[in-house]
Amino acid sequence: MLKLIIANKAYSSWSLRGWLAVKQSGLPFEEITVPLYDEEWEKRREGDEFAPSKGKVPILWDNNIVIWDSLAIIEWLADKTDRTRYWPKDEAARGMARSMAAEMHSSYQNLRRECSMNVRKQFPPKPLSEGVRAEVIRILELWAQARARHGSGGPYLFGTFGAVDIMFAPVVTRFITYSIPVPRFAAAYMEAILSHPWMIEWIEAAQEDPWVIEQYEVPA
Repeated sequence: MLKLIIANKAYSSWSLRGWLAVKQSGLPFEEITVPLYDEEWEKRREGDEFAPSKGKVPILWDNNIVIWDSLAIIEWLADKTDRTRYWPKDEAARGMARSMAAEMHSSYQNLRRECSMNVRKQFPPKPLSEGVRAEVIRILELWAQARARHGSGGPYLFGTFGAVDIMFAPVVTRFITYSIPVPRFAAAYMEAILSHPWMIEWIEAAQEDPWVIEQYEVPA
């Protein structure tokens, strides 16, 4: 059986991506939560379970094979199951989807730093920094292009739920947490993500997390 190591559901955006990726595979898995920054976290990140990820989550163990990094987990599971579970069949759509997933993986540092994930909170709106505002505009442009070109088959970016939606799911929660205004098409997409059964399951479980990290409980 697969074993997935994640951090707190309330705060860990990369854990959410890894968890959604495993859910999308349809394969059974054991879920292990290690709270960020407590004593157990420090102990476990030095053990064999976390090697060679250098203490980062999520980590997927497939028998004696370890895969870390959310995008790598997506690709591993796509190879293991059916790539069309994760990526569009159409070549042009697939090329755009891969590019968007890779950009999400490597970009938007201002949004990550200034709008940390916390699915248990919704803060009042406030002016965004220029860096965050530019990144929000870029994300909305990508969403609009994907929906217009390839989204006719359903409510998600490329019609059906897949890898790109997995990668952007934590962004959706950030837009809600920080009351970031979005156009109507983006609000409809965000509603589709938030009403997905797996997102509902994750967010409901996050409400039961007993751990609180104070730095994430107030706006940056």
